[in-house]
Amino acid sequence: MPKEEVISGLDIGSSKIRCVVGKKVEEEDKPHIIGIGESSCSGIRRGQVVDVEEAVSSISASLEQAERTSGVPIEHAYVNIGGSHITSVKSKGVIAVSRADSEIADDDVARVIDAAQAISIPANMEILHVIPRNFIVDGSGGIKDPLGMTGVRLEVEANILQGTSSFIKNLTKCVARVGIDIDELVVSPLACATSSLTKRQKELGVMLLDIGAGTSGLVVFEEGDLLHLTVLPIGSEYITNDLAIGLRCSVDTAEKVKLEYGQANAKEVDKKEELDLSKIQSQEEGTVSLRQVAEIIEARLSEVFSLADKELKSIDRSGKLPCGVVLTGGGAKLPGIVDLAKKELRLPAQVGFPLELPTSLEKVDDPAFSTVIGLLIWGATHEEKRRVSGLPLGKGVRQVKKWFKHFLP
Repeated sequence: MPKEEVISGLDIGSSKIRCVVGKKVEEEDKPHIIGIGESSCSGIRRGQVVDVEEAVSSISASLEQAERTSGVPIEHAYVNIGGSHITSVKSKGVIAVSRADSEIADDDVARVIDAAQAISIPANMEILHVIPRNFIVDGSGGIKDPLGMTGVRLEVEANILQGTSSFIKNLTKCVARVGIDIDELVVSPLACATSSLTKRQKELGVMLLDIGAGTSGLVVFEEGDLLHLTVLPIGSEYITNDLAIGLRCSVDTAEKVKLEYGQANAKEVDKKEELDLSKIQSQEEGTVSLRQVAEIIEARLSEVFSLADKELKSIDRSGKLPCGVVLTGGGAKLPGIVDLAKKELRLPAQVGFPLELPTSLEKVDDPAFSTVIGLLIWGATHEEKRRVSGLPLGKGVRQVKKWFKHFLP
């Protein structure tokens, strides 16, 4: 076994592309971060490629920066996929246990999960993950890991995450154009949850809301299982657009106002407080009320939380998750957002930070880095599982998915 192994995570977002390079050191659980790259993104809108050339250029810029800081060439990476085209459906698989002594083996688990995939999906959709929720052995349910148990009939209840084939192909084409092999495509909210949620939170019941620029990923866990996953077609760039209209200023000015003076709780802002826009951009004129800025931000975030609560109601978990909501992504950094989330969702709320990994570089304990750090941890965990199982460390989306899907958390 190699003493050190390089693993990369590539987070392709609507406004930023982030790449993190990690080195998995023998006998250490956590990978060491040795390189970071971040670039502004164009060519991606709401998690979907809208301009291949611009997207390729943006991805290349982030990779080049990560290669400079790490000192190693990046040849393959775990890549996220987001967008509101991602959907989750429930499925069930049933098989007869193959061994004469009726002991359930790895092959049986793999076969029953394959059976769960045998569902009718639209021709334009492609399966990304098959995630087991519950195994049933001879009618006895609630089993997390059936390996080694005895039975003649094995069933699984699973969540199947799927996406639109054309969007998946466009994304993989952009990554291939920069010379990167994809180890695995990971749905963004799953990657984010890997770095930002604890095992205890997943057991007790928690919702993660990853507020990105173009979309917001939502994932709910309970009893350690994935209960629900969706991507809301709204993100923090909508706040910027609302501010540009409301303040009658440019989008760039609105973005700076949001980042430097934004507040999610309008009541916390004095009505008399005003901002001279010429201090933000010299070509702008006039003053604006900071209370008005906060009211615009609060209204848009309330809409995001309303959509999130609607999803919770659809699974009968509205106001019923003991560990509440964990907010991540760049949009989670707005002051006052936690109090607003508590009020709108009627749940405990907190800002989530990615798991701290060893590094000599700048700190990446930033909610905006939750997804890319999650990709790195996801990759390190699965590489180790494949090695222990004696699998070759192959590259390519389908090779990884085909053999390895039953290890997904």
